[in-house]
Amino acid sequence: MFSLAEKIAIVTGGAAGIGLGIAKQLRAAGAVVVIADINKERADEVAADIGAESLYVDVTSTSDIKNMLDTVIERHGRLDIMCANSGIFPQASIAKLTEEDWDQMMNVNLKSTFLVLKPTFEQMQKQGFGRVVITSSITGSITGYPGWAHYGASKAGQQGFMRSAALEYAKDGITVNAVLPGNILTEGLEAQGEEYLASMTRSIPARRLGTPEEIGSAAVFLASDEAGYVTGQTIIVDGGQLLPESPEAVL
Repeated sequence: MFSLAEKIAIVTGGAAGIGLGIAKQLRAAGAVVVIADINKERADEVAADIGAESLYVDVTSTSDIKNMLDTVIERHGRLDIMCANSGIFPQASIAKLTEEDWDQMMNVNLKSTFLVLKPTFEQMQKQGFGRVVITSSITGSITGYPGWAHYGASKAGQQGFMRSAALEYAKDGITVNAVLPGNILTEGLEAQGEEYLASMTRSIPARRLGTPEEIGSAAVFLASDEAGYVTGQTIIVDGGQLLPESPEAVL
């Protein structure tokens, strides 16, 4: 089950963190994986490590996105799976948040989802098949956290886009779904410091942080033939973090 053999997949922001976890799991399932990232040097390194391909892309640039898709189609003739994963999460309270901070977050996290997926849908329509997996978050979509109002808004916005896109392209054999990670141990999360990591771990019933590969496993399912009747949906991967009514319920 969940074989992706001979499927062609792109993972944006795939050179590190959750994106790399997704890329690894897609490769393990047999897909031909293209890691597309703004850090081309890092993308080259990790692609060589896992047997993937790499491309440079700035997901806020329509010309870069066009070049990415054109290159993949030229090499492989099709695109079966798009994992729209690129994102940033700088922290700032609303009182200190600037218009520039807000615009950067929306451009990288939300607007890029539209910019990447619009031409992706056009290609997948030609094929009569496609799997789109968006990396969203529990933050903003379900929960809130001080300092991430702009991040939460961008992630909630992704899911609004996803649901309408799922409706528009279902007739074309294209599914559009999202994975909602909880607290996943990545370089970015580690940068929040030991106190933050410890407090998050205490709030998770599984008593540990998640791994990027665990998000990748959810993405593999949504990209598979077995998930062909699943569209417009979200999979929460959070170790049970959203379940407790109070901290006392975490045993």
